[in-house]
Amino acid sequence: MGERTIGTAMDSLTAALKSKIIPNQEYFLQGSVMDTAVQVLLHRLRGLCDNLDSGAESFHDHEMCFSIRKGPPPEQGLSLRVRRAFDYHDAPWQLRYIGQPEIGDKSQPTMVRSSLDIACSSTIVEFLTELGCRLDFECILRGYMFRKGRMKITVSKVFKMVQGKTPDGMEAISQSYLVELSVLAPSGQNAIAEDIKIFADQLKPLVQFEKINYFTRPH
Repeated sequence: MGERTIGTAMDSLTAALKSKIIPNQEYFLQGSVMDTAVQVLLHRLRGLCDNLDSGAESFHDHEMCFSIRKGPPPEQGLSLRVRRAFDYHDAPWQLRYIGQPEIGDKSQPTMVRSSLDIACSSTIVEFLTELGCRLDFECILRGYMFRKGRMKITVSKVFKMVQGKTPDGMEAISQSYLVELSVLAPSGQNAIAEDIKIFADQLKPLVQFEKINYFTRPH
C-alpha cells in the first residue's frame, strides 16, 4: 500500500512538472549596496513596491547549506539549504533545493536556476545528516523583504557565526548588503526575466545588477 501511494504521488508530481504548473524555476539578479546607502535604497523600494502601507517585512534567519555527492568528482554535488526563522518560532523550517545557476544566452537578462521549496520540521537537519549530507557552511541573514507582483526583493545583511548557533554570536562578513530580485515560476516563462530587468534598472545607480558566472576560474 505504501509503495503504491508513493508511486502515485511521484506520478502526479511528474505529470505536474510536464504540465508546467509547478513553480520550479527561479529567475533572479543579484547585486549589493554599501551600508551607508542602504537607507536610501529602502526608501526607494518602499515607493516602488506593493507593500507601501505595511512597510517592508523584516526577517532574521539562520541558514545552513548542505551538500551530498551524486557521483565521483568532477561531478557537481547536490546542494540543499535549510533555513529557520529566529523571529517566528512557530514557523516551519524551510528545505530548499537550488540547482546550478545558468547564464543562458546574452539576450536573457537574468540568471535562471532550478528551485524547489518545502516546509519541514526541525528534525530536517538530523534527517539530512543521516542521509550522508555534509554541512558546508552556515550563516545568519538579517534584512527586509518587499513584493512587486510576483517578484520578491530582499535586502540582506550576511553574518558569519562565531560562537555557535545563537543569534548574538555573529560577525558581519562585509560592509554591504546583498540585494536580490527573484521570481519563482514554471519553466518556460522567460518573459518574467524582462520584468525583473526593468525593475532592476529603476534601482540604478544605487545597485548595479549583473549576471554572474559562478564557474569562471582565474587564469
